[in-house]
Amino acid sequence: MAKPQWVTTQPSSGSNNGTVNVSGGKHTGRTQRSGNITFKASGAADVERPVNQAGRAEFVTVNNVSAPKSGGNVTITGKSNSSKLNFELGAGDITVTLPENYSAGGASTKNNVAIAGDPGAGAEFEFSITLAIPKNTTVTAKSRKITITAAGGQTATSTISQAAGDPTLSVTPESISLDADGTAVAVSVTSNTNWTVE
Repeated sequence: MAKPQWVTTQPSSGSNNGTVNVSGGKHTGRTQRSGNITFKASGAADVERPVNQAGRAEFVTVNNVSAPKSGGNVTITGKSNSSKLNFELGAGDITVTLPENYSAGGASTKNNVAIAGDPGAGAEFEFSITLAIPKNTTVTAKSRKITITAAGGQTATSTISQAAGDPTLSVTPESISLDADGTAVAVSVTSNTNWTVE
């Protein structure tokens, strides 16, 4: 049986008595991986030994993203080795709806449902979720937290930061006409910021 690709032996050959250091590449999956290595000597029976490598503790990491003031789609990305991920809206003032599906290892997956094929058992995988962010019509920057929880309860939080919108000011009517007595006329001001009349 061939030596697994993730196993390294140093040295890989020798003469008479000796010591072989057996090491493995970094393992990012949750579950133990196993293989066999075989020692051979001319004229002697082969000696096979199992090699087991512990899995990495379950984890989830995620990035923060920025949204333009004009709105649009933003994509949150991260890595995990969990069997399922749950996305939840956290604190913030950006009005957004979580989509039903996200991408896990390149496959569309429903939120908080076991990922088909459980790619995290053997290695970490990349995930992403795309959210539609509305235009910021205020002159204040906005944000929204998205919390991602792994099956084992591990959490990571992504913050979406949105730039402040442009100040707006409109006045109706176009022209203000006063009578001879100077009776007040109502003028409608529409704005998203402080304004003055001079």
